Amino acid sequence: MSSVLTIRGGVPLTGRVTVRGAKNLVPKAMVAALLGSEPSVLRNVPEIKDVEVVTSLLQLHGVTVVKDPVTGDLTLDPKDAKTASSTAIDAHAGDSRIPILLCGPLIHAIGEAFIPDLGGCKIGDRPIDYHLNVLRQFGAVVEKRPGGIHISAPHGLQGAKISLPYPSVGATEQVLLSATRAEGITELSGAATEPEIIDLIAVLQKMGAIISVQTDRTIRIEGVKDLGGYDHRALSDRNESASWASAALVTRGDIFVEGASQRDMMTFLNTYRKVGGGMDIREDGIRFYHPGGKLSPLVLETDVHPGFMTDWQQPLVVALTQAEGVSIVHETVYENRFGFTEALTRMGASIQVHRECLGSVPCRFGQRNFLHSAVISGPTPLQGTDIDIPDLRGGFSHLIAALAATGTSRVTGIDIINRGYERFTDKLAGLGADFDITSAK
Repeated sequence: MSSVLTIRGGVPLTGRVTVRGAKNLVPKAMVAALLGSEPSVLRNVPEIKDVEVVTSLLQLHGVTVVKDPVTGDLTLDPKDAKTASSTAIDAHAGDSRIPILLCGPLIHAIGEAFIPDLGGCKIGDRPIDYHLNVLRQFGAVVEKRPGGIHISAPHGLQGAKISLPYPSVGATEQVLLSATRAEGITELSGAATEPEIIDLIAVLQKMGAIISVQTDRTIRIEGVKDLGGYDHRALSDRNESASWASAALVTRGDIFVEGASQRDMMTFLNTYRKVGGGMDIREDGIRFYHPGGKLSPLVLETDVHPGFMTDWQQPLVVALTQAEGVSIVHETVYENRFGFTEALTRMGASIQVHRECLGSVPCRFGQRNFLHSAVISGPTPLQGTDIDIPDLRGGFSHLIAALAATGTSRVTGIDIINRGYERFTDKLAGLGADFDITSAK
């Protein structure tokens, strides 16, 4: 049964939250355990839906997953890896896109893989073509079957020279997870180099992989026959940290984010400071706060790392509705990421979305008739309203808009937020937010 959040806005969020392992790393590190011949230990694991989904998928395939009741650390033992029925996989996968990343490790472990039709957040076209093309280049045979895709490699996976037309994070992860035990050398050009990718490489290196990262977005993997286990502490979730930073700014609050990492958030921190946000960087986290006075508008373009992350954009747009003047945001990663602004407009924000590229960063879909640029005029008072959450980051953005608004908002679809934000309602309560949770009828 889904839940409904009734928020009474206008209360500054103040206090402390703890951010643990990154949603964009932890599930992938769990999948990597399938490649080993020994148990692996993953630390700093958040209690989020994606971790539950991958735990179920691994257990279906014979992996023993044990959670430490005190620390939450996971021990993953793949020694009894096996195939699983398509019905069971489909039932446990839900709307997660993680199953596609199981393919390489499963082929190495048991010789085949099956993935159901994939879901995910409705923020744009996220085809699995990159993944399937990568697997084919490794020598895999891809067969479309009812309800999903069967993938096998009769002669094993072979190293390949692969060039990505766009530095896709998912496709880069696919190459890393498939190439480490493939026969021969794999060279990947046009790779994504996000901190979560580098952390996944660190995991694989601990297992015995030989991987080097060049300065020109080329990753070279020398295949090895066998891998062992790993003991790894996941890097902190920079996306959640940035979301709480924007929440502090929008609500005129003061939040210390324990676990926030300056090194992985430098681009965000520069932008946050330009808008007018205050910060105090400490050894164990970062304090984010509204220093008083006016917020400044800006021109912003999302981009792949080390650019401004697309996941940072949506919460910050809410803050820009309160800036003095006109801000321009050009989204270059996901073509439909501005769908969440419709609710903000109903709340009183002045946001116009455009099909044109309002910026200079190369854009994959500027000529494809997508509304991917936004002009935000502010400051505009926000009023509470009914909101149905469309996706993970947009959903959190709606929450902080409702928390800043005058009056009451009724927010449905909040279960989506559990995919990437650990115990977010507990954290909101700890920050002084005024809300109730009920079950949807």
